[in-house]
Order: sequence, then C-alpha cells, then structure tokens
Amino acid sequence: MTEQATGAPKPQPRAPRSGAPQPTATVEHVTGAQSLIRSLEAVGADTVFGIPGGAILPAYDPMMDSTKVRHILVRHEQGAGHAATGYAQATGRVGVCMATSGPGATNLVTPIADAHMDSVPLVAITGQVASPSIGTDAFQEADICGITLPVTKHNFLVTDPAEIPRTIAEAFHIAATGRPGPVLVDISKDALQARTVFSWPPTTDLPGYRPVSRPHAKQIREAARLISQAKRPVLYVGGGVVKAGASAELRELAELTGVPVTTTLMALGAFPDSHRQHLGMPGMHGSVAAVTALQRADLIVALGARFDDRVTGKIDSFAPHAKIVHADIDPAEIGKNRVADVPIVGDVKDVMADLTAALRAEDPATAAGPEAAERYAAWWEQLDRWRETYPLGYDLPEDGTLSPQQVIERIGQLAPEDTVFTAGVGQHQMWAAHYLPFERPGTWLNSGGLGTMGYAVPAALGAKAGRPEAPVWAIDGDGCFQMTNQELVTAALNNIPIKVAIINNGALGMVRQWQTLFYNQRYSNTVLREGPEATGTRIPDFVKLAEAMGCVGLRCEDPDQLDAVIEKANAINDRPVVVDFIVHEDAMVWPMVAAGTSNDEVMAARGVRPDFSDADD
Repeated sequence: MTEQATGAPKPQPRAPRSGAPQPTATVEHVTGAQSLIRSLEAVGADTVFGIPGGAILPAYDPMMDSTKVRHILVRHEQGAGHAATGYAQATGRVGVCMATSGPGATNLVTPIADAHMDSVPLVAITGQVASPSIGTDAFQEADICGITLPVTKHNFLVTDPAEIPRTIAEAFHIAATGRPGPVLVDISKDALQARTVFSWPPTTDLPGYRPVSRPHAKQIREAARLISQAKRPVLYVGGGVVKAGASAELRELAELTGVPVTTTLMALGAFPDSHRQHLGMPGMHGSVAAVTALQRADLIVALGARFDDRVTGKIDSFAPHAKIVHADIDPAEIGKNRVADVPIVGDVKDVMADLTAALRAEDPATAAGPEAAERYAAWWEQLDRWRETYPLGYDLPEDGTLSPQQVIERIGQLAPEDTVFTAGVGQHQMWAAHYLPFERPGTWLNSGGLGTMGYAVPAALGAKAGRPEAPVWAIDGDGCFQMTNQELVTAALNNIPIKVAIINNGALGMVRQWQTLFYNQRYSNTVLREGPEATGTRIPDFVKLAEAMGCVGLRCEDPDQLDAVIEKANAINDRPVVVDFIVHEDAMVWPMVAAGTSNDEVMAARGVRPDFSDADD
C-alpha cells in the first residue's frame, strides 16, 4: 500500500523555479484584491481560515465569488492559524490563514511561531493600513513583518498591487520546499483596492533561495561505513521524516540493517509502533528503552531530527559514547546542538534511499546480513531486557475513578483505523503519545516545539476540513480546552464533525505534576475546579458549554461506562461531539527525566530508578 493510500500527507505542488520556462500567461484587468484571490486559486489553495476586518476587507469581497477557495470563518485569529496548521499537517499541503491589520495580525503570532518550530508549511495573509499611513501609528497598525521576522521562514510587505501574483507564488514555494515553514504576506489596503493587471503564471525571482535536496555521495558512503562497523546503533527519527513523506524509505533502511528505531514526538507514525524494531519515543517522557538506547549507543543516525533539549536532556551528558550521523535538509540544524561526525545536508527521503543503496552495495553480510545480525545480537538482548523490565504502563486509581491513561488508550483502541488524532499540551499530550496507536504517518498532530496550549481543537478543525473522510479526535486537557474552545462554534456551523475528549482532572496537570515533585505539593494557581466542586457545581459545565455551541455534549465518570460513551461519540458524525472525561487528579506521566538533568537519571515511575548495571559501555 502506498503512503498516499494510507492517508499520509501528500506533497504540495511546487511553484515554478526562478528562471524556468514559463507557460504563456493569462492577463486580466482586476483589483489587487481580485488578483490575490486569483493567485490563491492558481497555487491550488482550496481552504482559507480567517476573520475579516478593515484592512483586509477588500480581499473578502472577491473571495465571496470564488468557486475554488472555501473560506472558514473562525472565532479567533489564533484559531485560524492553528486550523491552517492542522490542515497542513494532515494533508501535506500548504495551510492558509487570513487576518486584518493590528490585533488581527498579532493574534496570528502564536500559531506562526508554532508552525515555525514544527516546520509546518503555512502562508499567513494579513491586511495592512494604507501605504501612506505605514509608520504613522495609524488605527490598527502593527509592524507585523517586524514582529514575525524571527518566527517566519520569510515575509513580504506588498504595497504595489502588481506584485501580488509573484509574491503569492513565491510565498507558497518557500513555505512548501526545503525545510517547510511559515511565510507571512502583509498587503496594504490601498494595494488591495487599486486596479492592476493579473498575469499568471508570474516570473518568480528567488536568487538566494536554493534548498539542497540531494545529499553528497561521499557523506552517504561514510555514514554507511559507520553503520557497518557499529555494534550499538540507533536510528533517531524526527518529524522531518514525516514532512518528507519518507516512511517507506525509513522502514526499508531499518529492516535492511536491523537497527533499532526511536521516533520523536513529532515523528510518531513515521515507523509503526507495532514493529519489532521500534523502541518508542525518546526524551523527557520517552520510554526507558528509547531513552537508554540513545544514551548507550555507539552510533546515532539522526534523520530529520534536531537534538532538542526535550530529547537530549543535559546536552553535555547525552549519548557520550556515540558517533553522530546527522541528516537534515536545513544545514543550520546540523551541529547546532550536537557536533556531527558525518553531516549530511539533504532531503531525508533521498538520504535514506541513497544510504540503503550504499549499504546494499557493500558486502551484504557485513552491512546488513548475518554478520550484522550477529554483531547486534548482544545489543538487542540488552534492549529487549529494558523493554520487558520497564514497559510503559499505569495503575488504575484505587478509588474506582477513571484513569486518564485508560481513557486515552480506549479511545485509540475503539477509533476507526484511519483516525487522525490531535492533542493539546501537557500530561494528556504525553499520555496520548504513549497510549494511542501510531501505525502510519499523518495521523498524529500536536504542538511539539512551541508547546502551545489551545492547539488541539482548532488543529482538529483544520485537519477535518482538509481530510473530511477521516475521523478526527482531539485529545485535550481541561486547561487547554478553555483557551480555544470557541472554535467548536466554527466546527458546528461549518459541518465539521470533530470529536473532542476533555481529559478533565481539574488542574493544569503537567504544572501540577511538577509542583508535586519539585515544589513540595504547593499547588499555586494550578487548580481549575477548586471551591464549587464541594457543592457539586462544575464551572464551566463542559457538557452544557458544548451544547450551547451546537455540539453534542457527553460526560463519563464511571469506568464501566467508558466504552459505551466512546462508542456513542464515534457513532455521531453529523455534528461535533465533546466528551467530558472526569479523571483522577493525581495521575502522573512516567517515565520522566527531570528538566536540566541527564538522561541517565530517567525514572521509570515515581521512586523507580532503572538498574542499568548490565549495560556494556
């Protein structure tokens, strides 16, 4: 089965390269606003999430006449940005959001920064005050280009309507190629109102933008040599593998070599959870086997990963015995946090294909045959012992209340095979990463780099808009949910039937966990339902809130009703469903590496420090 058939993201068609032969252009006399909508249609944008306002209003009039671009009116610009991100992550195409000047534009900053950290192809289009007023502190003026400069791949300020088609073509090309990322296009109101000539395709001009795709053959050969000599290798797989649509290449490389695989939070689904070689997720809350495999490895092959602090822990103690092969399409990532012995700049899809070919070209017995299996035998024996001794797991509450891990696990087990899951940030995010099934790419969307509370609901909205045939569950916390739940109205009014599971422990759970472990159980400003709980009043009552926003509201407090409630939610497909799962407040996320400490200090559970005395360093 191909990746496209399994629901994996599909690559966005690229804009013409600078200097490439251009087809005969079509020419129309239009306004700048009409030119913008024509340009969006021409680059293949089919969905825009946004809110109109004064400066962007000229663009909304011709959008009303478009038969190719669907606009989804959100309730907050942050929702527009996260919805566009969810759309992009679920489909592999460029997500598009739109806002007006000033506060409309600044409300997009968080989702733009989120997309930047997680390498999501996004084009944010904002209105700007008329060009003569720029710099005068005019009403609703904000220098959004300056504000977003650190968190965009590129941004444009357009004051000439003739530049709109070229700018849109370049913005989509930049967002989708190389390392994907967000691009901002800020257009002055007078440029939208003025008359101009629309000509497509435009001549793009990006002389300084030449992302490298093909890896250097010498580096590939050197990486293959290190793999063929290693005794304790690990494939450290990052979100770049999902972005590159390279899951098939990853599986071929892994199965050829027999090397164990770890997939980061952003890479879940890139390699099947059920595969014998999969050790799980590494990092602060990763599996003991995955965390320790990286620590004890003699070779780490990093593929589309960036050695971020949540994976490495204390960086100067990370994988002290390992040589590093680091492959990434962004040369700025290589050597940024950990020096690479073999740096490889290129698309990881091409890197893995070339690396597999190079290993096959070597003596098969040495590179990936019987000798390799024998060489790794002791390594796998050790890894299997760690997996068996310290598996992921949880205890059910003694008082008979719902376990949050059990709730999420059963949602995953009862969901249809092609379900897309989004998650907010915190304990529920880590439990979702641990207990949901990830067998294919494009089924797990979350805010990994920025850690944005409020991501789940609008991202689920965007994912469902982009892939209406797929069931979509948002796993959210009661804290995260209260930041962006207004987008349920958007989902209800636009017939986007997402399902939302609120893991309601009455607290900002992950912060509360840290207060339990490191602040002597002083719960300063993390309790969300203190006080009225004693009287039986819930503020807010999420079931009533869901119903008020046009959704079906359900509640589950009894473990005996868990499956029935989940199955009822799965059966409702004509409107959004919100399920308020009342769970035990003291559940914690384990394993855990405390922030700022070495991964050697991983705790399998509270008070349980793994014994690695049998490890061969």
